[in-house]
Amino acid sequence: MTTLSLSSDLTIKHHFDNHRSMNSQLAITKLSALAQESRLEIFRLLVPCGTKGMSAGQIAETTKIQPNTLSFHLKELNAAGLINSQRQGRSIIYSIQIEGVRNLIGFLTEDCCEGRPELCTPTKDHCC
Repeated sequence: MTTLSLSSDLTIKHHFDNHRSMNSQLAITKLSALAQESRLEIFRLLVPCGTKGMSAGQIAETTKIQPNTLSFHLKELNAAGLINSQRQGRSIIYSIQIEGVRNLIGFLTEDCCEGRPELCTPTKDHCC
C-alpha cells in the first residue's frame, strides 16, 4: 500500500491489488479446479513447497495417484492458473502460482470483516 500525503490533515491511500482485475467467472474457474478431492490434495501438498515445487514423480508417490490421472489433474490446476510447471532436466516441477492464488484469496476476502481485511489474515495458530 502506498500513502500519499496531500496536506497535514488529508491522506489518500492507494491500493494496488491485482485481485481487483479478477472477475467472478475467473474465480469460479479457479474454485472449480479445487472442487475435486485429488486436485485439492495436490494443491495443498504444493502450498508449503512454495516456488520450489515438487516433481510429478514426488507428487504421485506422496498422493498415490496414478500417473495418467495425476497428469490430468495437474493440467486442470495449471489451466486454472493455480500452479506452474517447469521442466528441469528429465523432470517436470510443479509449484504454486503465487499470484494466481493471491488474486483468488484477495477476490474472496475483498469485502471481508466489515472492511477490516487484517482480520482475515491467517495467524500462526492456523498455519503448520
